[in-house]
Amino acid sequence: MTTASSIFRYLTLSALMTLVFAANALAESPNEQTQAQARYRQDMAICNSGQSNQSAATCRREAGSALAEAKRGTLHTNAPQYQRNALRRCVVHQGDDRVACEARIIGQGDVTSGIQAGGLLRKSITVTPAQ
Repeated sequence: MTTASSIFRYLTLSALMTLVFAANALAESPNEQTQAQARYRQDMAICNSGQSNQSAATCRREAGSALAEAKRGTLHTNAPQYQRNALRRCVVHQGDDRVACEARIIGQGDVTSGIQAGGLLRKSITVTPAQ
């Protein structure tokens, strides 16, 4: 019983802190706030469905933390570093393969993501004439 009530108190505190951070995010545009809320609802739906690769409590805590960071505007501060790292991985390819790799990283083609996938799947289709 103590563990269950401790978890409930922790989740309640996490939800309260998320609301406090959300209320303090007045500098953020309404569109970004709407997107952050939509992402939070999507993350919580995944947590509640049991489709995440984490325990339900961890998943909810991470979703709340991501919402708080988005409200503060600091959720994607490392995005340029991630993109630089991804572009470095294209160095192993040569010629057209390298160009295609870099094009996928900068946003060309289709990008699919999901919690179970553990990342982003970037796909592009290049049509080459028969020789």
